[in-house]
Amino acid sequence: MADSIIDTLVQMRGIETNFVDAWGKPTTVQPGTKEKLLGAMGYSIDDTEQLTQQVETQINDTWMTPINPVQVLRDGDDVSIAVRLPIELTNETIVFSITFESGHCQQFTTQLVEHTLVNATEVNGSEFQEYIVNLPFALPHGYHQLSLQMEDGDEIGLGRLIQAPNACYTPDAIAQGKKIWGLSIQLYCVRSARNWGMGDFTDLANLLHKAADQGADFVGLNPIHALYPNSPDDCSPYSPSSRKWLNHLYIDVTAIAGYTNAKVQALVTAPQFTAQLTHTRAIEYVDYDAVSDLKMPVLRALYDINKDNDAVQSELDAFITAGGESLANLTRYDALQSHLKAQGAEYWGWPVFPEAFASADNPQVAEFAETHSDAVRFYAYLQFIAQQQFEQASAVAQSRNMIIGLYRDLAVGVSEGSAEIWGAKDLYVTSASVGAPPDILGPLGQNWGLPPMDPMQLYAQAYQPIIELFAANMRQSGALRIDHAMALLRLWWVTKGDHADKGGYVYYPVDDLLGILALESHRNQTLVIGEDLGTVPEEIREKLAVNGVYSYRVFFFEQAQDGGFYSPSHYPVQSMSTLTIHDFPTLIGYWHCHDLELGKQLGLYPTEEILGPLYQSRHDNKQQILNTLHGHGAISNNVGHHVEHVGMNQELNFGLQTHMATGSSALLSLQLEDWLQMDKPVNIPGTYKEYPNWKRKLSHNLEDIFNQPDIVALAQQINSARIAASN
Repeated sequence: MADSIIDTLVQMRGIETNFVDAWGKPTTVQPGTKEKLLGAMGYSIDDTEQLTQQVETQINDTWMTPINPVQVLRDGDDVSIAVRLPIELTNETIVFSITFESGHCQQFTTQLVEHTLVNATEVNGSEFQEYIVNLPFALPHGYHQLSLQMEDGDEIGLGRLIQAPNACYTPDAIAQGKKIWGLSIQLYCVRSARNWGMGDFTDLANLLHKAADQGADFVGLNPIHALYPNSPDDCSPYSPSSRKWLNHLYIDVTAIAGYTNAKVQALVTAPQFTAQLTHTRAIEYVDYDAVSDLKMPVLRALYDINKDNDAVQSELDAFITAGGESLANLTRYDALQSHLKAQGAEYWGWPVFPEAFASADNPQVAEFAETHSDAVRFYAYLQFIAQQQFEQASAVAQSRNMIIGLYRDLAVGVSEGSAEIWGAKDLYVTSASVGAPPDILGPLGQNWGLPPMDPMQLYAQAYQPIIELFAANMRQSGALRIDHAMALLRLWWVTKGDHADKGGYVYYPVDDLLGILALESHRNQTLVIGEDLGTVPEEIREKLAVNGVYSYRVFFFEQAQDGGFYSPSHYPVQSMSTLTIHDFPTLIGYWHCHDLELGKQLGLYPTEEILGPLYQSRHDNKQQILNTLHGHGAISNNVGHHVEHVGMNQELNFGLQTHMATGSSALLSLQLEDWLQMDKPVNIPGTYKEYPNWKRKLSHNLEDIFNQPDIVALAQQINSARIAASN
């Protein structure tokens, strides 16, 4: 009996028990996994009677909800609505009322018995019937409200209709065949003579100018989501506090109104301040605590000074109002963390907050926000300034006629103790984490410490959280990269306490999510790139392509069965190609196996049985790369033909990059680290404090990079190759 109920629930909740792994082998999840995942979702797995009641309640609730909470339609679809009512109401006159996003309203009056009956059941002693009603409306793109009413005006059902384009937006120039390129950068790693120890939005604006000078059409960024003002060293851009807001440390403090004020100047000219500033600029790795110690007192002083600026206060008020509940949750969370930290209490995240403050909707949180309103408003001011400066950088790209301009990265989730989860406890499953099964990048599997959204709750909330998420990250951005794009289809859930290889896949409503993605893409005129690496079913790649999502093709992963590397000229046109990624070594690091050496030191490859084949595979791959580059004339005979005698040098490095530029992908992204021939990785997957992840800076100041003749010559070669590939 219990097994039957569990199997029913596994199907209802989209848990996949069989899948094909990264090596193409059919695989079954480990025993007990599906039960653990259901337990994480809130089901009483160990109590058959209660579990049965939970399933019956869930089914009955669906039947007793007259219309679905949300329906996503694509261009050309009929507006077909499923309606469930007690049998005694099916002969009554029903009014379907649609309020369009514009405010215009249309109605359709009918009786259910005049339409197609598709299902019937008994709920609590009453018979319910389900009909499909085709509404005679053409819906414009957007978010519309559907109300189901009796003839006397009583509302009996409410839902959302989302009308979306069939595919995501592509700029005209790219649609017409132009092949473009750009630089990808971890913004924090930018050195400059003027920043305060990490890259900021003014550096970004300057980089856009310099990239445009070389013919680039975009600059790609790491996720720039809001992190933790009171825990600056929690710096992973892929474990943010909120994906809807910005990291305040990217603010250029010197560009804020009031910076020349005497009080501010007294702070920034103090000997201790200037000594610390010199130190943070000079060191090899970003010291986030030191940068925060420099910026936060000055930002606070600027906030106080601008209290007397009526124009600033009026704009800030409007910003706070527009930010709504999402901004209120973030700023209250940051103020509360600051308060707890000052008291010497535990503060790393809501799991250690006092019980009264453990959820954003607790009444004590509202009381705290009122009592500490100035602190809350200060954190809103930080978001206000960050948004202003980001928009100013985006305006630079537009002024330089860059086809894409800014290209953002959307992280797959938020960390467990984040403000985003604190404000949406019902949406996130905090007893599980997102990760990945064993694959080439992570042979032991990966657990990212990011609680997943519950797909059933996401649906019940009419997809509003995902709508807001896409909209926030597309705003003022010409392209958006969806990190781990498989999240649109399925996520690898790992329950707390388990190793990553003991997880299982949970499915999401991919067609609905792709529809929303397409709608927001067109609204914001943002091209969408799906990071489709790892364990990826081929059918999802096809689905993403049909929906206008650009594939993500990494040279080192594009290998044929015989070990040879596909020529970039064979990549899909609808793709972004790149040599390497943030979770992979730089070109020099790859060629000299620095990543394998580091992995051995850090215990990622604990045995020679694991490490030995990796070294052999790397040796074989490098030989295949040499064969490919020589075969295509990308490097001269000055670079040897046998890997045993060839180290990574400038000709080989630049040859790889120009080889990529000849390819068929519409977009090409190249890492600035590889232009500078750097060797250290920015991140080592599977590590936390063992390696200074997300801290390594560029080797040169931004002001100096594009003064180097070799760099300018490389840019010209890439630009010429892209132009030739367009013809």
